[in-house]
Amino acid sequence: MAMRQQSLDQRTNVPVTHGCAAPAARRATKEDVVTARATILIVDDEPDVREVLDEYFGTHGYHAFTAESAAAARAIAATTPVDLALVDIHMPGEDGLSLARHLRERYASIAIVMLTSASTVVDRIVGLETGADDYIAKPFEPRELLARVKSVLRRATGATAIVSGPRVRMGRRVLDLDKRVLVDPASGAEETLAASEFDLLRLFAENPNRPLQRDWLLETAANREMEAFDRAIDLRVTRLRKKIEHDPSHPDAIRTVRGVGYMFVPPKD
Repeated sequence: MAMRQQSLDQRTNVPVTHGCAAPAARRATKEDVVTARATILIVDDEPDVREVLDEYFGTHGYHAFTAESAAAARAIAATTPVDLALVDIHMPGEDGLSLARHLRERYASIAIVMLTSASTVVDRIVGLETGADDYIAKPFEPRELLARVKSVLRRATGATAIVSGPRVRMGRRVLDLDKRVLVDPASGAEETLAASEFDLLRLFAENPNRPLQRDWLLETAANREMEAFDRAIDLRVTRLRKKIEHDPSHPDAIRTVRGVGYMFVPPKD
């Protein structure tokens, strides 16, 4: 039987397991369903920390993005919906506390876990006061960090609804999230949506007034009718615009964001 031996990588302060036997298969739990495919933003100025955590969360089914600075993290958060940010407090330039305040003020739904020095109690207190949901001290065991992340995501998922209600106004139509159809508010007529159409509209409904990257949309939307290729999302958006826009040639609901992708803008009335 392979013996588990753990050593602490002195560069990263993250324990790394060597010579491990492959984990036994297990059934998916309700916890896995809650956190499945969540997007994690890892913010740390140490390249080795980013690399280790990126790989670790990737192997556990999460989407992971990494940023070496607060500025890089701000840019990612502005274009990619993030479920949870792991933020190192002590970074050159803008520190993690300032970044946490920015994320909390700009994106209320993002969960935040602070990475702190083991001996710095003040950092932990201030981190929580800035709006962080939890903290973990370095050096840490990856399995403990994963458990903390799962716990925070469970609380965040249970505390806030994804959208404000079962119906979302989109252009000249209304998206019924329960029935998975588009409704004409004037006549009440319902139009059935393909699975890929509904998945894409739901993503827009969950992220109003926020530029969404094409690659993220394609990767996140389930039940793809088309395999990944450069114009897959563009073609799907064109088809949806014909269904919901007052004038598909001059779209108001699903707008193009040059160099990024698309953004859903709810009607003001």
